[in-house]
Amino acid sequence: EDGSVKLFRVVPGGIQFERNLDRRKGRILCLSWHPSGTHIAAGSIDVVRVFNVSSGRTVQRIMVNYHIQKVKRECIVWSIGFLSSGTVITSDSFGRVQFWDWERGTLLESHTVSTSAVLSLAVSENEDSIVVGTSTGATYQFQLLPVKMGSLEKRWVRTKPFQHHTHDVRAVAHSATALISGGLDAQLVIRPLMEKMQKKGYDAVLRKFTFPHRRLVSCARKARLLLFQFSQHLELWRLGSTDETGKDGEVLPLCRMPEHLVQLKSKGPEHIYCSCVSPCGSWVAYCTASRFHLYRVRYEGDGVSIEKVPKVPKLLLPAYQLQFSSDSGSLFVASDRGSVHVLQLLEPGGCKHLHTFRPPSGCSEAVYLLASSADGHWLAAVSGDWAIHLYNLKCFEVGAGPDLASHPVSPLLPLQLFEFSIPEKQYTAWSRTVQNCGLHRVWLERDSPITHIAFNPKNPSHILLHDTYMFCLLDKSLPLPDNSALLMNQSTLKQLPETARKRQLHAFKICKKFQPLLFADLLDGNCLVVVERPIMDIKTQLPLPVQQKKFGT
Repeated sequence: EDGSVKLFRVVPGGIQFERNLDRRKGRILCLSWHPSGTHIAAGSIDVVRVFNVSSGRTVQRIMVNYHIQKVKRECIVWSIGFLSSGTVITSDSFGRVQFWDWERGTLLESHTVSTSAVLSLAVSENEDSIVVGTSTGATYQFQLLPVKMGSLEKRWVRTKPFQHHTHDVRAVAHSATALISGGLDAQLVIRPLMEKMQKKGYDAVLRKFTFPHRRLVSCARKARLLLFQFSQHLELWRLGSTDETGKDGEVLPLCRMPEHLVQLKSKGPEHIYCSCVSPCGSWVAYCTASRFHLYRVRYEGDGVSIEKVPKVPKLLLPAYQLQFSSDSGSLFVASDRGSVHVLQLLEPGGCKHLHTFRPPSGCSEAVYLLASSADGHWLAAVSGDWAIHLYNLKCFEVGAGPDLASHPVSPLLPLQLFEFSIPEKQYTAWSRTVQNCGLHRVWLERDSPITHIAFNPKNPSHILLHDTYMFCLLDKSLPLPDNSALLMNQSTLKQLPETARKRQLHAFKICKKFQPLLFADLLDGNCLVVVERPIMDIKTQLPLPVQQKKFGT
């Protein structure tokens, strides 16, 4: 903001200030290193400056509007790229993408792609393609192509426009096979470049991500409570209930309305990384970048009181995952260095450190997923490098296992649709059947990852899985469907007589009624709780998008 460019050296454990480069008046809004590391290009208001890194001096100053007569408003250079050839690429508030020769300070090419600002820019590794994002929600690809077939002369050509966002595209990235964009509409979009794809598959599908894959909702099954995680506060709610029964699809009247019990605000500017509520509803824990907090919640009639647990153990932070044991007697804290801390919860409101599980030497990736078995014997932890470790909570030993999420009766752990027996140290018979027979084609073509797995406490054959767009009740007692069967057959089955219905039953029962799904879990009492976050609710809180006049209107 003050017009200076500061250099920092990367050192073990952080960064260290080194020096300032030549300072000038005006804000600096974007920077780009030359691939050789000898120069830095900086975008500002109406001007681009190029610095020599070794001397720290400005060696070139380019006025981005010198060729336009009588410009009455300032031009903001929002994004900049520096190619190894010496070409500087700028995107600006006039909706232009421009190419400059930095040594001569001359304009090589100019392309107007929008009537409003071009906010972001990214260059491919080969420097033969770029992607830009605009304030209208559109992204554009430019490619460096020969002027004519066989010609050595090349020019930048706008080849592909995409309209996957409704608001400002603030960030873009260019991988070898895809264009990636992030918008103010809270969506991350991955658009594959089909000419780079060797075959059809997951990588060749357009993907939109609206919510993080980590859970922002946790459930106290026994107490029928939900804990919602926001950036700087938590909300604890009691679910409503009904005494009525009805037919499939009916909305039942509530005899008890949902109740907002507690709002817990995090002090300071740090965002909440992870949070959890115990199954009994009496404990709430959360972590920020530098602090771990534990609270005791008490319910007295219709009143609720919450008390912070003092003198919690000092842990290796930040933590990316918290998990209470099924009996609410322990809390597992997963650190960013691969270790998992085990805390014992004490009445009337305290805790002590019992043990720290450390991964085998050489594995220090952060732990992102935790699952504990219902019998309290096992804990599974998955780190960022997808190493899966199984911990014995009775003798505090570590082992290796292939998958995650715990079974309520026997110590079984499935990953998506694989199931592994810890005592037998092998896949279960059901899992081998899945691997031998394969899964339905429609299931394999899904492009959204499973974000949660839960078992029915009253029926070990039932597994609940969900992603952003559906939840599925998997019944292991029923046969797997083959590709000739209809995977989503619930509405069809309702219209068939009993005998025909039994012949067409299979293991998958899928519901897409609630979208997008933030959370789904099974409660005690044969109930399922589902949390959806409609996209329109988010968009109504955003500023109005840039309106574009359409032809004929």
